[in-house]
Amino acid sequence: MNPALVLLALLASVAAQSQDHYDMGWVNGYRQGFNFQCPHGEVIVAIRSYFSENDGSDRLWSFECQPTPAGLGEPSDCWWDDINRAGMEWTSTCTRNGLVAGVQSKYFESTLDREWQFYCCFYKRRCPYSCMKTTDIPEYYREEGELVVPSYGYFIRGAQTTFSGVLRFVKNIFPCLTAAAVCILKSDLRDQNLLAHRTRHGGNDKT
Repeated sequence: MNPALVLLALLASVAAQSQDHYDMGWVNGYRQGFNFQCPHGEVIVAIRSYFSENDGSDRLWSFECQPTPAGLGEPSDCWWDDINRAGMEWTSTCTRNGLVAGVQSKYFESTLDREWQFYCCFYKRRCPYSCMKTTDIPEYYREEGELVVPSYGYFIRGAQTTFSGVLRFVKNIFPCLTAAAVCILKSDLRDQNLLAHRTRHGGNDKT
């Protein structure tokens, strides 16, 4: 199936989902840790969370994955990035321009908060890119959160969080998105030039 159609189907399914938060495929229970990883060659493209003040001011979390564009090739390396500690605000993006392909988290009763760690994957066949913060974020701490990348070719590279130790609110995660332009390698340019030359000369090139 065309990956772009997969994303459209994902967008449609998220929009059509029931408001009943018990049927969302959560990866954790309240106050429980979790470890979520996309299949090899896929990255996270959608995040959903549901807040409960009665359950340790914690959130349930769910994630959706999607294969990366074929032009990126296969990930050449994947790793768990630095841990972002509980009880404080933080901003974190994958090192080495990696893309987020997984998340693990542990809950701490002492802070009513979670520590977070991103599983990042590096793709050689793409140009360097910058990161922009999404505006699709909860307006207040207790609000249900939902994010789907805006279009195929955008990826999550990290997150920024808010936290209030006075009000004992759990973090809200505001993902950082990026659009990756695929680099044309020298070998690709050579092949393209050769194809153009053969086309101009009726396919009689003798190279």
